[in-house]
Amino acid sequence: MDPSSPAHDVAIMGGGLAGLTLALQLRQRFPGIDVVVLERRAHPVPHAAHKVGESSVEIGAHYFDTVLGLKPHLHGAQLRKFGFRFFFSEGRRDIDQVTEIGASRYLSVPSYQIDRGIFENFLAEEAARQGVRFIDGATVRRIDLADDASAPHRLEWSDGERTQALHTRWLVDACGRAGMLKRKLGLQQPNAHECNAVWFRIGERIAIDDWSDDPGWRARCEPGSRWLSTNHLVGAGYWVWLIPLASGSHSVGIVADPRLHPLERMDSFERAMQWLETWQPRLHDALADKRHLLQDFAFMRNFSYGCKQVFSGRRWALTGEAGLFLDPFYSPGSDFIAVGNTYICDLVAHDRAGHALEARARLYDQIYHSFYESTLALYTDQYPLFGDPEVLPPKVIWDYTYYWGVLAQIFFQQRLTDLPVLGRVRDELQHCQQLNLAVQAFFRAWSAVSHRRNPAVMLDHAALPWFAELNRSLNDRLDDDAFVRRMRQSVDRLTALAAELLGRATRDHPGLDGAALAALLARAPAAAEGTQTETLLFAPA
Repeated sequence: MDPSSPAHDVAIMGGGLAGLTLALQLRQRFPGIDVVVLERRAHPVPHAAHKVGESSVEIGAHYFDTVLGLKPHLHGAQLRKFGFRFFFSEGRRDIDQVTEIGASRYLSVPSYQIDRGIFENFLAEEAARQGVRFIDGATVRRIDLADDASAPHRLEWSDGERTQALHTRWLVDACGRAGMLKRKLGLQQPNAHECNAVWFRIGERIAIDDWSDDPGWRARCEPGSRWLSTNHLVGAGYWVWLIPLASGSHSVGIVADPRLHPLERMDSFERAMQWLETWQPRLHDALADKRHLLQDFAFMRNFSYGCKQVFSGRRWALTGEAGLFLDPFYSPGSDFIAVGNTYICDLVAHDRAGHALEARARLYDQIYHSFYESTLALYTDQYPLFGDPEVLPPKVIWDYTYYWGVLAQIFFQQRLTDLPVLGRVRDELQHCQQLNLAVQAFFRAWSAVSHRRNPAVMLDHAALPWFAELNRSLNDRLDDDAFVRRMRQSVDRLTALAAELLGRATRDHPGLDGAALAALLARAPAAAEGTQTETLLFAPA
C-alpha cells in the first residue's frame, strides 16, 4: 500500500440520500470509525429541483427520524405527509364526483414529504459535524478491489484539478444509477417491470383542496389538508403524483406503462401538458398559468432494475439506486436504503469483531432480494388495473397490510439481522410471499372483468379500526416470542383478507377463476386462537 495515500475504514462513493445516511449510521454505531464520502456534486445543492424521490413511507421515515435521530430536522424543516391519496379522475374535472381513497385523519406512525435539496444539504452538514470526512466535487476515476480478504481496496478520485488516491477496508457504492461498482463487476440485472416516468417541479403549491367548492367533499377529511398527501391521479396504465415540498414548490410526475402510454407522448413539458389535458384535465387547468414557474423537467425510460448481488464478504456493498430500484408507487426507495444500510452496518460490525463475513453476507443478500422480489410483485403487470375503482381500492388495502404486517414489523422491531428469530418465522414469511404472488395475479384477473364503477365516495382508511391499529402496532416493542406471535397473526390476517377478496370478487363475477388462490388458501396454516373474523374490506360502494 502506498504510504502517502490515506487509509479509511469505510469509503462511500456518493453523498446523496443513501450514502450520507449510511455514513451517519456508521458513525453513530461505531463512534471512532473513519468514514469518507466522495460526492460528485458541489455542495450546497439547490432546493426543490434537485432529485426526485421526495415521498417517504413508514420504514424510511422511521429510519430517518428514529434510527438516525433526525426527528428535529424532519419536524422543523420538512412536511409531515398526510398519507397516500388516490382519485379515479381520468378525463374528469369534477374531482368531488369520483372515488377517493385515503385517510380522513393522520394515522399513528408518521411519514414525510422530503425536499431532497434541503435534506441532503442538512445530511452533509450533520455528517461532517459527526466526524465524517465529506468531500464534494469529487469524481471517482478508478476502483481497484482487493484480491484477498485482508488487503484494502484502492480508489482514485479527482477534484477537477488533481487526481488523488485512497485506501479503504470497506467500499460502498452509493452513487445512484451510475452504479460504478455494479458495472465494474457485471452485476446489472433487468427485471420484468417495464415502466417510464417524467417529472417536474413547479415553484408554487398545487392547492388540490381548492379543486371543489362542495362543503361535503371538503369535510371528508381534515380541512385543507389533502395537499399534504402524496396525491395520485390514477387511470388505466398510469398514475400522476403530486408531492408538496417544504421549499414551497410542488413535485409532479407521470409514471406509465409504455404499452398504454408511450414515453414519446410526454417527454417534454409541453407534451406532458398536452397529455394531462387529455387524461387529467383538472391538473392541466391548475398548471396552465404556471408555466413561468417551471423549475426543471426530466424523464427516465425503463427505470426499474435489479442487481445480482449487493453485499459481499469481500468487504464491498451497494446501497440505494446503485443496487436496485423498484417503482415510485408506494415510495419504497427510502425503505430499501434503510434496509440495505442496516445490513451493511451489521456486516461492518462483524468484520470489526474479527468474524468471518462470507456466509452472513450471502444470507443478507438473499433476504434483501427476497424483500425486493416480494415488493416487485406489487407492480409487475399491475399498471392496467390502476384505473379500476373497484379493484385498486382492495389492492391498496392488501398491499398496505402486507407491508405493515410483514416487512415493516421486521424493521420496526429491529429483527432484520436477528437470524435466529427470522429462522423461527421462515415458513410464515415464505407463505406470505406465496400468498402475495397469488393475490396479485388474482387482482389482474378480477380487473379484467370488473365493472369499474366510480361512485362519488371516499374510502376512508381511518374508518377501518383494524387497519389503523395495524399502523399503530408498528410502535409496539416486542420480545422474541411476542414478535413470532405478531408474524403469525400477520399470516392469519393476510389469509382472512385474501379469502374475503376471493369471496367478494367471485360473488360479483361468478365466472372469475379463483382456483389458484383458493388452492393456496386451502393449504394455509390453521389460524391462531382468537384471530379476528370481522370484515376487513370496505362495504361495496
